Amino acid sequence: MASQPVTGVAVWAHTGRGPHLTPEQRRQVLATWRTALPDRIIVAGAASVATAREAKVGGADALLAFPRPDDPVGYHAALSGVLPVIAFYLYEAAGGVPYDNPTLHAILELPGVIGIKVATLDSVMTFQRLAGLIREYPEKLLITGEDRFFGYSLTMGARAALVGMGAALTNLQTALVEAFHTGDFAQFVRLSGICDRFAAATFTAPMEGYVRRLLWALAADGVIPEDACDDPWGPDLPPVERDMVRRAVREARGARVSRP
Repeated sequence: MASQPVTGVAVWAHTGRGPHLTPEQRRQVLATWRTALPDRIIVAGAASVATAREAKVGGADALLAFPRPDDPVGYHAALSGVLPVIAFYLYEAAGGVPYDNPTLHAILELPGVIGIKVATLDSVMTFQRLAGLIREYPEKLLITGEDRFFGYSLTMGARAALVGMGAALTNLQTALVEAFHTGDFAQFVRLSGICDRFAAATFTAPMEGYVRRLLWALAADGVIPEDACDDPWGPDLPPVERDMVRRAVREARGARVSRP
């Protein structure tokens, strides 16, 4: 990942099974990434002030606030007393909380909240609503977490991306973002289609299987060994799904963008 054109990475989040890690495992994960990416931003998933403090001690630069139904504004305020915070609007089936507009306004008005990651999975209407709301806060970042409509979310105002899909085929996705921001729309449309097909092969029912599918993608891309794809917390998946992921990776390989 250190060789990829990324601004930073997220640790302790869902793709890395952060909520299942022991404190010692969390420390090891953060220390490994901090050593490997000394000059990049590291965002750590946090569900408590204690975890936030642990992240700060380990060298994290910001927090991704796991959704919380009780006193979400106070919760975000408390976390932001430790490190800058990215709020997280996550679809309910994945444990998210459908924050209403007044709650979102109150969260975004906190000076320590630097933006919000939006991951609705398949609700374009919800994303559009939230994109309109955050336009009232031009100093805050709208960060897309929309693996299934990545390209479209950029056209709706997302200025950064923090997507589970980015764990694999990372340079393809950063090239997509770059193409949009430089106005190379022929390239943007081409890469959007390829990313959409890769997302369709990895982010599909059962949704909890996406972590294993991304491990399969990394193996197919030669990043990790073929036998290093176990996800003990995810569902079992049939071999045909691995074949679909391999095909998606093969297609994407042909679209890689050369960089100096």
